[in-house]
Amino acid sequence: MLLAIDVGNTNIVFGVFRGEELIAHWRFSTHKEQTEDEYGILLKNLMEDTDIDYRQIKGVVISSVVPTITPYLEKMCGKYLGMKPLVVGPGVKTGINIKVENPREVGADRIVNIVGATYKYKVPLIVVDFGTATTFDAVSADMEFLGGVIAPGLLISAEALFRSASKLYRVEIIKPDRVIGKNTSTNIQSGLFFGYAGLVDNIVELMKREMKEEIGAEKVFVVATGGIAQLISSGSRTIDKVDPMLTLEGLRIVYEKNAGSF
Repeated sequence: MLLAIDVGNTNIVFGVFRGEELIAHWRFSTHKEQTEDEYGILLKNLMEDTDIDYRQIKGVVISSVVPTITPYLEKMCGKYLGMKPLVVGPGVKTGINIKVENPREVGADRIVNIVGATYKYKVPLIVVDFGTATTFDAVSADMEFLGGVIAPGLLISAEALFRSASKLYRVEIIKPDRVIGKNTSTNIQSGLFFGYAGLVDNIVELMKREMKEEIGAEKVFVVATGGIAQLISSGSRTIDKVDPMLTLEGLRIVYEKNAGSF
């Protein structure tokens, strides 16, 4: 079995694969102060609760955008699983040609998402990942990462609104029944939901236009992942597919491409 770990600024996701099947996954808030022992005990207990024998884990792959957490996870893998994990970064085989000015600047999560998307869906494509930031990544039919867009995530945008406007308050982020709200809560919900869905659609449409001009892409598939992907897709006209486990799938594929070489 393979343990895949996706470390984001907001959440850490653990997933266990048996072959190509994702048999269990767990999502937790990211806490930079946790130690390798806390991660180890947490993971061991989770596996025991789902009848997974942690001793059957034969490999670990990690994607992290929080550098301070990565060493603790590596120590956890050594201490509790008795193995060295594959950490996605420069030098790791992905099968993707990164056609940007500085490939080392591209986050591991974005590369892993692209790997998963190109394995499962037709290229050219755009991957939209709704995380702390929302990223948009363009991939050509030749498996080239052409570049992308980084926008503030919906949740941090909402939090900035609540902090900066003293008379506005936190609301549940949902899709309202109508755009024109009748009270403060529905006004805020409408602005957050429809405003963000509009941001996504506009960026995707502009990216599609540029991809047609630059590489002749007539049809571009759009796949979304991340915590609020399902919500935003319900108000988007450009998202073709929501794939909540895309990052974990990409990690599995990256591990298989590098098995035996690390």
